[in-house]
Formats: sequence, structure tokens, C-alpha cells
Amino acid sequence: MCELLGMSANVPTDICFSFTGLMQRGGHTGPHRDGWGIAFYEDGGCRMFHDPRPSAQSEVAELIQRYSIKSCNVICHIRQATHGRVALENTHPFQRELWGRPWTFAHNGKLKGVKRLPLGHYRPIGTTDSEHAFCWLLSQLRDRHERPPARSTTRWRSIARLCRQLGEMGTFNMLLSDGQQLYAYCSTHLSWLTRRAPFGMAQLLDAEVQVDFQTVTTPDDVVTVIATQPLTSNETWNTISPGALVIFREGEATEIDTRQIRAIR
Repeated sequence: MCELLGMSANVPTDICFSFTGLMQRGGHTGPHRDGWGIAFYEDGGCRMFHDPRPSAQSEVAELIQRYSIKSCNVICHIRQATHGRVALENTHPFQRELWGRPWTFAHNGKLKGVKRLPLGHYRPIGTTDSEHAFCWLLSQLRDRHERPPARSTTRWRSIARLCRQLGEMGTFNMLLSDGQQLYAYCSTHLSWLTRRAPFGMAQLLDAEVQVDFQTVTTPDDVVTVIATQPLTSNETWNTISPGALVIFREGEATEIDTRQIRAIR
């Protein structure tokens, strides 16, 4: 299956270190050869890069590793195709507008029968089950909330209910963001870690690269990285429980157990 990478931070931060490790899994240390993509939120916009080539051999990926784009919210995906041909239009993350903001989405897993879910305002461009699920999820949010809910907990609960429904259709590990929050839903495998002062050294699992974060951060920085599988060998990663939705804002985490929330039918 595919692998996910996300970042939430309280100050604009580059993701070059974690991105370098994940890219090796796209055809070098891992089998995810069917394309990759990344989304960086900057102010009110979203900068996106996609390539249907293996990330370990992608010149675009090499550019991102050298080009220090700073963001508070990032979503990245490397693909091992199980549904839909290898093509640019089937490469995650996908993006749509909702409530005047760009929403991005990336998914790991396979959802049986998801294309039978009726779509509303949004339509897929490619042929993946993932993009159909994304379009359905945003359509449901748009139908239930004409405007952004005034209370953030109302939005969280709506997203949690929709993730639970999709999770009942198969494997649904996903990252979703509007540039303010980053939502991580776990069906099988998803982990995260938070780096804050006192910062230390980190060593990648998939490349001979290490960074002393104390030399590139300030004492007030809070940076959380989310990944399908841990990316470093000398740090302690937290495992998200199956059926949980974790909301990250400015690097801090809030967890919701979706099994305690009634599904929308």
C-alpha cells in the first residue's frame, strides 16, 4: 500500500529531513514506485507538487529536498497503486475548495464499494477510490454545514463521523488539511512524534542522514511529524489507535475516538 507523511508546526518549518527519508521508500528502500506528491500550505494558499515517477528517481523530489519551503501544515504521499492506473491525475494529495479554503487529502488503503457512495458538489478527476472518498467527504461536509462551524468541535465531530463511515468500508488511513488543522485518521497504521525543546539529534532509517535539531530551531518551536511508519531510528514514535482521529494544530494533538461517535447515515 501507499505511505503518508504529514507535518504540523507552530512556526513555518521545512520538511526536508523527513521528506528525504520518505522519498527513499518510493522505489529504493520500499516498493512505492507509482508516483508521489506533496502539498505545502503558505498563508491562505497551497503549493503542490506531483510526479507519477518513483520518488527515489524523481528530479522534482530532488528539487524539494534542496528547496527549503517553510510551512505550518504539510501533506505528502508516495503511491503503490491498488486502484487506478499510474498517472498524474491519480497521484495524491488531491485538492478541492471548501468554505473558501484549499483542502488537501491523501489516503493509504483500499475501500471496497466506495464508488457507490453518491457524490454531490465535488467530482473526481482520476479513477482512484481515494479521490472518490475525498469528494464524498467534502460533499457531505458542504451539505451539512453551509458555513464553517463556529465551534471547532462541531467540525471535528462531523469529520470523525465521516471517517468512521469510510473506515467501515476497508482500510482508511488518511491525512486531511485546510491549512489550519491537520486531521489524521487511523485504520491500521499511523504514527506521530512531536519535537520540542530540548531538541536533539535524529537519524533517518532510510538514508545516511542525521540532523541536530537544536542547531536549526528556537526554544519555542513545536513540530509534529505524522507517518505511516516511523522515519527515524533514535526517536520514540506514538502509535495512533485504529478508529481514532487525531487533530493537529500548531504542532499540538487532540485525539477523538470515532467509535464513540454515532455514524451519519
